[in-house]
Amino acid sequence: MANSTQTIYTDATIITLNSSRDIILNGFILVDGSRIIDIGPKSNIPSSLPDGTITISLEGRIVIPGLINTHAHLAQSILRGLAEDLPLHNWLCDAIWPLESCYEGDDGYVAARLTCTEMLKSGTTCFLEAMCTHRAGFEGVVKAVGESGIRGCIGKLVKFEETNKDLNITDPRDRDLSSMSIPSMLSAHEKFNGTYDDRIQVWAAAGTPRGSPLSSHHEIGKTCKKHSIGLTMHCAEAPKDLEIYRSQYDMTPMEFCQQAELTGSKTVLAHMVHLDLATDLPILKETGTTVAHNPNSNLKLASGIAKIPEMLEVGINVSLGTDGAPCGNTYDMFREMHLASILHKGANLNAALTTAEQVLEMATIKGARALGLEKEIGSLEVGKKADFVVVDPNGVGCAPWDVEQALEGGISPVTVVVHSCTGRDVKMVVVDGKVLVQDGKLVCGDEADILNAAKKSVRGIRQRSGIKCSHGSASHRGPISFKKKNAAPKSSNPKPLEGARL
Repeated sequence: MANSTQTIYTDATIITLNSSRDIILNGFILVDGSRIIDIGPKSNIPSSLPDGTITISLEGRIVIPGLINTHAHLAQSILRGLAEDLPLHNWLCDAIWPLESCYEGDDGYVAARLTCTEMLKSGTTCFLEAMCTHRAGFEGVVKAVGESGIRGCIGKLVKFEETNKDLNITDPRDRDLSSMSIPSMLSAHEKFNGTYDDRIQVWAAAGTPRGSPLSSHHEIGKTCKKHSIGLTMHCAEAPKDLEIYRSQYDMTPMEFCQQAELTGSKTVLAHMVHLDLATDLPILKETGTTVAHNPNSNLKLASGIAKIPEMLEVGINVSLGTDGAPCGNTYDMFREMHLASILHKGANLNAALTTAEQVLEMATIKGARALGLEKEIGSLEVGKKADFVVVDPNGVGCAPWDVEQALEGGISPVTVVVHSCTGRDVKMVVVDGKVLVQDGKLVCGDEADILNAAKKSVRGIRQRSGIKCSHGSASHRGPISFKKKNAAPKSSNPKPLEGARL
């Protein structure tokens, strides 16, 4: 008799995110291969299971659907901490774009491996890559994602010239425009879409409109619709973006997107901070377009606060993203959920806004809807993929959580997950029925090798770009500045010696 392909996970508190939002205390999940074939209270476990069925007890643990990060830059993890305390314009033009233009060889692969490792270990099972640039090496990024076991939608950047003297924008990536074209995106889609057991989708990542012809962006929109390709774009992120849309195109951001056919049920627009609400929210709603909310990044880069409560109020699908490591310092979706919930309460002086339940939906089932995968992932239900995360809420940071008091008016498990847990509380991650993280450690992959490779890559990138991160003295840390090699220092502070405190 063949060995059973079934595994049963028992004794857990299960937050299903199904249509009735059931929470099962002392529940089980029965997995066969890559799919959930049964779920419910422990008392409903089938009386007989096939010989060889594996039983894993999750006593005291909380199980949630795998988190879905709908705006993440895989190749930027190795740039973490290199562009601190800069507004978005300078952050891009003076640091990130020059650094990204100096990737060589396996740098993109190395960065993507690091990002996938961090995402998996902190509970993300599926993501949307926001903008894979040419220098990152698309094939290497796909390889890293495939090897990791995570589920991913990888956005291949399609851009036009963004250097614009009138807007004081210089983009060194423009030298690679021929490799970031519509034909190159279609070629990548044909080659890689559906690979690695269908865990990988190839999307188009449209460059941000900053004076480039509307007709060019329209070609992206038409192409994506013709070939049923998902589309993502940074939109209305910076404080001046609404003014740019009006001055360059005589439109609001969503009027532009609608005319360029960049909207639809498989379009994810990131940030969406600076909109004309009266015009743009109805278009978002009518077209079924998703907004990827990135509160951490938007605050750190001083971009502003998106009008998420207003979007939710009118029924716009809002998902969550961490953005990249240089503007958020982490890919931890637990931190993003917590911030997304409390930010809008404070900004609007209304404690009832953006509840824990709402942001958990944004990080799971609404993220799945954004990617067109809501029939496969985003909730724990029979027939769906076995993508789930097991967290340990038994530390002091979650106390006095007690599952036995949950029905007596005690702490809700959703509150514990959103407001008390972080990625460090993740103990197990399952994607496609396979355990990828066990006891908080990566099952496949050498973490030490991943970390060492990242350190080596970023050193080379910094040296080639000539960009250095300049720290203040130990007693007073000033703002970070950027300078080219051999440039005169802007401060008389001596460089810190090896081993010195910064």
